[in-house]
Amino acid sequence: MADHNDLLNRIEKNYMKLSKGQKRIADFILQNYDKVAFMTASTLGDSTGVSESTVVRFANALGYDGYPKLQKGLQESIKTKLTTVQRFELSKELEKESSYTKKVMNADMDNIRRTLDGIDEGVMEQIVEDIHNARRVYILGMRSSSVLANYLGFYLNFILKDVVVVNAGALDVFDHLINITKDDLLITISFPRYAKRTFEIVDFANAQGATIVGITDSPMAPLVSMVKHVLFARYNMNTFIDSLVAPMSLINALIQSVSIKEMDRVEENFEKLENIWNEYKIYNPK
Repeated sequence: MADHNDLLNRIEKNYMKLSKGQKRIADFILQNYDKVAFMTASTLGDSTGVSESTVVRFANALGYDGYPKLQKGLQESIKTKLTTVQRFELSKELEKESSYTKKVMNADMDNIRRTLDGIDEGVMEQIVEDIHNARRVYILGMRSSSVLANYLGFYLNFILKDVVVVNAGALDVFDHLINITKDDLLITISFPRYAKRTFEIVDFANAQGATIVGITDSPMAPLVSMVKHVLFARYNMNTFIDSLVAPMSLINALIQSVSIKEMDRVEENFEKLENIWNEYKIYNPK
């Protein structure tokens, strides 16, 4: 996949061969590549005073199989580089478009479909087996990924004997892992902008011999080379809000798969819990 540097190199190499309109597009991209990554061909054409077809021919002139290929490569390369301020500016541009609500929700549905298409069932089965065999399961997610980590930990706590969600609080994150061993498993959730502390913790857990499972967005994510198994969930960041819908859906699938593996324990645990909930009136009566 083409990246930002590759795009700049292509522009430089082919600039003198471009038409007048295509050169206007090239100049605009060089100055505004962070915005162009999330512009449609039509919007880019409007911004540069050329037709949509000229934008498509520009992408072809640089060797891309259509404008979407150029745009995807650019998006992939800059998603960890955009600041929150830049992302907020992008969201303001998107709000100018019609049907903004539908646009966001359709993008989430597309991310789920693309995540499903990329699922490796064999890897999922191996992860479930490793979770089943682990003495203790640790779950790590920093920054916005902490939402996913807490959700996963909430439900795995009903299924497994020993689950620890690694949170930054009174205890430092390393304090949670003081007793991690080769018999334990760490599920690490990491999405852009990738939190640096995540990789320090994974390094520590690897040094203790623990099994590491990763949940991230791309084969190019820095977590991939550090883990035994990895699951990928599609992720867009074309607003200042991290879209975690597809990762949440993937985590739901993982929870269900683990619960099936631990069916007898789950049934026993929920029978105990229902008695406790009734005794202490945890929920409102019907």
